[in-house]
Amino acid sequence: MQAIAAVTLPFFALILTGYLAARRRLLPLEAVPGLNLFVLYFALPCLLFRFGARLPVHELLDPVVLGVYVGCALVVVGLTIPLSRREGLTDAAFGALVAAFPNTGFMGVPLLVALLGPAAAGPVITSVLVDLFVTSSLCIAIAQAQSRLGAHESTAASMLRSVRAALSNPLPWSIGLGALASVSGLQLPGPIDKVIAMLADAASPVALFTIGAVLWRSGRPGPDDQADARRPMPLSRYLPVALIKLFVHPLLVLLAAWGARALGTGLSDFQMTVLVLAAALPSASNVSLLAERYGADNGRVARIILASTVLAFASFTSIAWLFGVQPG
Repeated sequence: MQAIAAVTLPFFALILTGYLAARRRLLPLEAVPGLNLFVLYFALPCLLFRFGARLPVHELLDPVVLGVYVGCALVVVGLTIPLSRREGLTDAAFGALVAAFPNTGFMGVPLLVALLGPAAAGPVITSVLVDLFVTSSLCIAIAQAQSRLGAHESTAASMLRSVRAALSNPLPWSIGLGALASVSGLQLPGPIDKVIAMLADAASPVALFTIGAVLWRSGRPGPDDQADARRPMPLSRYLPVALIKLFVHPLLVLLAAWGARALGTGLSDFQMTVLVLAAALPSASNVSLLAERYGADNGRVARIILASTVLAFASFTSIAWLFGVQPG
């Protein structure tokens, strides 16, 4: 346990540092979007490209890993929407998204690689693609169902529009370019490779710091929400969703992985461990930005993300210990 905590503690400490820096105004809130864009468009794509270029393609897009993770994400969405039925369809959909979408991009890739080694990047990158193209698209399409009634837009058309939006995200393109480099054996010129390496090395610390700043920024009431801010939100509106993220989601992945292994699919112990730990990560902080864009209750979503992030240090570390993870 101590060896695992020695790896996980610095990651969560960096998140706390970003949160406190934003709260104490050491980091201007106007700078948070800039940090977010730096990670999303520069540092993290370089990190994913480097991992993609170093791994065989079949490890990046293993169909069994893909099937297990997709199935569990859909089950989590199906379980969470009825739990939030009193919130309205839009808020229920984003509650489901925040329950099924772990912080694999900004946090999961560097953390799981630190715990399990570079081979962990393959299953984690697969989960990133699922959440970008399947989970997000489905939940956004459900969230827009009410507006579609008046616009006569089908669910399929709404999902297609969401997929197109996902394609504007640089992460899948960086993964694809990394896979192409892996297949072709492409070697980048030294200076270019060095620039990519420097940006990739910046991804983890800046991303974690940014998560904390985004959590503080998302949790602040807007100018029209001051009256609501004086009334604490009941725990029943957000804590159950955070617990689904941290405990139900990884449990479902574990059961699905056992089932896949029983069917003789060849899913390895290592892949199962990586998938369970990816599902045990806290909710993705960028869901708060999506909730704000689509008119959902961002205050509730931000509280779910914050609660899952605070609790995840203990829960994630414990799950890693139960799986016998031994950091190198």
